[in-house]
Amino acid sequence: MAHPTQHPHVVVHPPALDGSRRVTAGEETLGVATHADDVSEILRLADLYVTDVAASDIVEWQGGGPDDWPGLSEHHEQHHEQPGGQQGGQQGVQKGT
Repeated sequence: MAHPTQHPHVVVHPPALDGSRRVTAGEETLGVATHADDVSEILRLADLYVTDVAASDIVEWQGGGPDDWPGLSEHHEQHHEQPGGQQGGQQGVQKGT
């Protein structure tokens, strides 16, 4: 009998003082997110393609859900918008070690 593929348990930790949230899989830090889109990108970089991080069974949100980024909503908009209405890249994503 074949066993289903094991997916790592991913945790999006409670917001830090600056509002960012650490993303881990087991003992490994995958990165630091400043928005739910960053969580998706961090998981993609870790070869974990999750189409909906808010509803995924492998993602556990601690200290608030995917819409809880205290103090970062204005910060995120400022860093992702550039003059002329162009959108910036995934500046909030930091790859873990």
